[in-house]
Amino acid sequence: MRNALAEAYRALGRERLIEGSAGNVSVRTPSGMLISPTRTTPDAVTPDSLIDMGLNTAAPGASSEWFFHAAIYKDRPDLHAIVHTHSDHCTALACLNEPLPAFHYMVGTFGGDDVRCAPYVTFGTPRLATLAVEALRGRTACLLANHGMIAAGPTLDKAMAATRLLEQLARQYLLCRAAGTPRILTGAEMADAHKRFATY
Repeated sequence: MRNALAEAYRALGRERLIEGSAGNVSVRTPSGMLISPTRTTPDAVTPDSLIDMGLNTAAPGASSEWFFHAAIYKDRPDLHAIVHTHSDHCTALACLNEPLPAFHYMVGTFGGDDVRCAPYVTFGTPRLATLAVEALRGRTACLLANHGMIAAGPTLDKAMAATRLLEQLARQYLLCRAAGTPRILTGAEMADAHKRFATY
């Protein structure tokens, strides 16, 4: 598990989804979670540098965003891996304080008809954890206003795939807005998409 999580963090750096130390990853464990350390860059992370901790108190060296990782795991027993980045297009949209709407049917893969944007609060705080949990209700991804994004999944591979897809969709949506006004799919159209995703 340590090797896979360290490699996932390195992959986020190679793919320019994390720049510097602006991001973190975790996986659920029987005793809590394994999380990337604070102020560590993807090229410096090692399996041994990852922090094994519970969900109720900070562990020395853990990511400053451990609060929302822990809160999400407590609220969502279906989620076993979490990725947080400041990727360019997700962050640009988050800095508009807007959700990602159903401009494309693939938005539905995150569980709803949009990807919500949690209101801005100071990073690394319990309040941000509360707002992130609320934004993720019924979803596997959200934006954090003036901050970045969170994607989660039942496995680390699925959380990583959701991270990549969310960044792609945010980029496409911003391109659409630069060119004109995107057509947003109707509730009925998204309902049909959700039915198709059930057997996708």
